Amino acid sequence: MPAYHDRAGLKVAEPLLHFVEQRVLPDIGIDAEGYWAGVAAILARFAPENRALLETRDALQARIDAWSAEDPARAADPAAQEAFLRDIGYLVDEPGDFTIGTRDVDAEIATMAGPQLVVPALNARFVLNAANARWGSLYDAFYGTDALPGAARPGGYDAVRGVQVIAAAKAFLDEAVPLTGMRWADFAGGDLPLADPGQLAGTRGESLLFVHNGLHIEVTIDRDHPIGRTDPAGIADVILESALTTIVDLEDSIAAVDADDKVAAYANWLGLMRGDLTETFDKSGREMTRRLAPDRSYRRPQASDLLLPGRSLLFVRNVGHLMTTPALLIGNVEAPEGVLDAIMTSTIALHDLNGLGAFRNSRTGSIYIVKPKMHGPAECAFTDRLFDAVEDLLGLARHTIKVGVMDEERRTSANLAACIHAVRNRIAFINTGFLDRTGDEIHTSMRAGPMIPKAEMKASAWIKAYEDRNVRIGLRHGLSGRAQIGKGMWAAPDRMAEMLEAKIGHPMSGANTAWVPSPTAATLHAIHYHRVDVFARQREIAGEAAPALRGLLTVPLASGRNWTREEVASELDNNAQGILGYVVRWIDQGVGCSKVPDIHDVGLMEDRATLRISSQHMANWLLHGVATAADVDAALARMAAKVDAQNAGDPLYRPMAGHEADSIAFQAARALVFEGVSQPSGYTEPLLHRFRAEAKARG
Repeated sequence: MPAYHDRAGLKVAEPLLHFVEQRVLPDIGIDAEGYWAGVAAILARFAPENRALLETRDALQARIDAWSAEDPARAADPAAQEAFLRDIGYLVDEPGDFTIGTRDVDAEIATMAGPQLVVPALNARFVLNAANARWGSLYDAFYGTDALPGAARPGGYDAVRGVQVIAAAKAFLDEAVPLTGMRWADFAGGDLPLADPGQLAGTRGESLLFVHNGLHIEVTIDRDHPIGRTDPAGIADVILESALTTIVDLEDSIAAVDADDKVAAYANWLGLMRGDLTETFDKSGREMTRRLAPDRSYRRPQASDLLLPGRSLLFVRNVGHLMTTPALLIGNVEAPEGVLDAIMTSTIALHDLNGLGAFRNSRTGSIYIVKPKMHGPAECAFTDRLFDAVEDLLGLARHTIKVGVMDEERRTSANLAACIHAVRNRIAFINTGFLDRTGDEIHTSMRAGPMIPKAEMKASAWIKAYEDRNVRIGLRHGLSGRAQIGKGMWAAPDRMAEMLEAKIGHPMSGANTAWVPSPTAATLHAIHYHRVDVFARQREIAGEAAPALRGLLTVPLASGRNWTREEVASELDNNAQGILGYVVRWIDQGVGCSKVPDIHDVGLMEDRATLRISSQHMANWLLHGVATAADVDAALARMAAKVDAQNAGDPLYRPMAGHEADSIAFQAARALVFEGVSQPSGYTEPLLHRFRAEAKARG
C-alpha cells in the first residue's frame, strides 16, 4: 500500500499527490490547497450519486433476471420485453425533436471524415506513434502489408514489389486527384494537368499538396530520394492525411490497478498536452527516440502559408462509473475512478488550453473526453453535471469539456436519443462497439436462455438495428457537421486486404470515423474516405427512419437448438483460448491491449471488450446446461497448453499448463467464467483488478 497524505479531508496516495502538486499545478497557476478543496467538494457531491446509479443498474438487472427466468418464451418476445422494460423504467420516453447545441468543436471532429486510433495511455511509444499517425506513407502501407497481392522479398528493398506499390498508389491518385488527358503513371513532370485545379492546396519545395473530400494528400517529389530517382516525375512517396483523431485510452486497453499505474497513465497524457513526451527504445540494435511530429507548412500562391497539424487531434477516454481507485480515498473508501479521471485529465488539459505546450491539440479551446459504459440517460446526465463541476473547479467556460458517448450498453442503445439529449450541449462523439455491446446483450438477457454461438452474433437481427439506429438517431439530432458518428474496430492488423474490402462499409453507413488497429491501417482506411463522401452520404440517409426499437430488443437466443458434443467443445475452446491469451498478459505483465493470437494463430487486437463477450458467452452456456463445469475446465486446460505454446518466445511469459492451481492468470480466467453471471453487467474489471493486484503483490 502506498503512503497517503491528507488534503482537504481526502487521503491522497503519495504518487498522485507528488504528480499533481509538483508536475501538474505549478505551470497552470492553480493553488494546491484550493485545488484539493475543490476536488473534495466534487467527490462529496458526486460519489454518493455514482453509487446510487450503480445500485439502480443492479436493481434493474435483478428485475430483468427474475422476469426472464419466470417465462423465457415471453422474454424472447420483443413486444412483451418492450412493455416490461417501460414498466420498470429501463426504457424512458423519447425527448422529442431537438438539435444538439455543441459549439467550438475542432474540424477533425465536426467537418472532416477519416480514421480514428485508440491507443493505451500506459505505452508511451504507442501513444506517440498514434499521435503522429495524422500523416502516413501510402507507399509504406502498400509495401509492408497484404493490401496488395504478394509480399516483399526479405533482405533489402524489393524492386519488383516497389513497382507494384507505385502503380497502386498512382492508381489511387487517378481516383482522388484525376488529371486531364493522362494518368498519374504517365506524368513525367512539368505542368500538371489537373482535372480540378482547385484541388491543389499548396506546395512544399517541389512536393504538391492536394485536397479531396476534405482530406489532404501530399505527393512528395524528391529526385535525390532512392525511389524518386527512378520515377519519371521524381515522386518519392504519396502521403495521406490519415488518423484525424486518436483516443488516448485510460480504460479498456490498459491495466491500471493502483496509484502508480494511474499516475503513469496521467503522466503520458500530460506529456501529450505539454508536447514534450518522448520515448527512447532499441530498434534493430539502434537507439531511437520518438517524439511528437511538428506541424506541416505549405506555400500558397498569393496567400499566406498553410499550416496543417502534424498530429492527430487527441481525445482521452476516462473509465466508466463502475470502478473505484486506491489512488484517492474518501475516509477509508476508494474514490470513484471515473470522477477522478474527469478531474485529472481536464486539469492536465489546461496546459493545452493555456498555450503552455510545444503544440496545440484543440485549436478551438476544447477538451475532449470519451466516456464509456454509461447505462442510459440518467448516467449521461450525471456525466454532464460532473463536467459542469470540473469546469467550475478549473475556471472554464461552460461546455469547454466535450463528451463522447460510447453506445456500447443495451440501456444506452435503447434510449440513445434521450442519452444524446442529456449531454446535448457538449456531445462531440457517439459510436458503436460490437464487442462490449454484445457482452452486455448476453448479460442483460442472461437468464432468458442460451445464446447463439459467438461467430453468429454479427448476423443477428439486433446488431443491424443497433448499427443503423446509432447513425440515424445521431443524424436526426444534428450531429452531422458538429460531432463524430463512429464505428468500431477492425481487429486483425495483419489482414489489410480484407480490411480494404470490408471497412468501406463504415463510411457508407454514414459514419464519419471508424477505429483501426495501427497507424498503417489508418493510412489504408483513409482511402475509403476518398472513395466515399461521408457528408454527402449523411445527407442521403438523414431522412430515413431509424429501425424500430423492437428489432433492437430481439434477443439472440438459440431457441430449441441442440449442439453436438463436438460443436460445444469447439465453441468453448474458441472462447477459452481468447480469454486465456488475453488474461495471461493482463495479469502477469500488466498489458491491457496487444495483438493476441486467436485459436487459429491469427493475431487480433484484444482488449477488455473482447474478454467480456467471451467470458459472458461461456457463463451463459454454463448457466443453461449447454456445457458443464467439467466441459469448461477441460477447455481451459486444453487452451492453457495452446496459449503457452503461442507465447513460447516471450521471456517474460509464465506458463499456465501444469501450473493451473498456482497460476494467478489461469485462476483469473477461470473466475471470469464461473463468476461471470454475478459480475456487474458482466464487466471483467473487478476480477482482473483483484488478480492483477495479487500478482503485483507477489512481485
